[in-house]
Amino acid sequence: MPKEYINPPSLFRSRDHGFSQAVAASGTRTLYVSGQTAWDANKQLVGGADLADQARQAFRNVRTVVEASGGTIGDVVSLRIYVVDYRPEKAETIGNALRESFRGSAKPATTWIGVVSLADPGFLIEIEAIAVLE
Repeated sequence: MPKEYINPPSLFRSRDHGFSQAVAASGTRTLYVSGQTAWDANKQLVGGADLADQARQAFRNVRTVVEASGGTIGDVVSLRIYVVDYRPEKAETIGNALRESFRGSAKPATTWIGVVSLADPGFLIEIEAIAVLE
């Protein structure tokens, strides 16, 4: 399915941070992925109080949902990342997990949002995704 990753040179180089400024996509099916956290299949919190470990698990969960729907992580065109008590010093940790999950040039459009809390007091991060599938 055709996807166009839009990164105008007049804007900052967002791909260095793991995301594109915009993605235009067409396909036969759009998948809206509910917010994924660091829970495993048994509702055990992976990573404890470590934001990096929680972020990696949340991205793994996004991948699992997309693959269960017949897609790949490369089909993800948009992310919304909620981070508890976000501060700029957390950016590198989240950015590293984002870049680990989306290798190569296909980077989803992404928004990070700082929040006071999430559904469970142990959650440090929650990630929503939109994927366009063939």
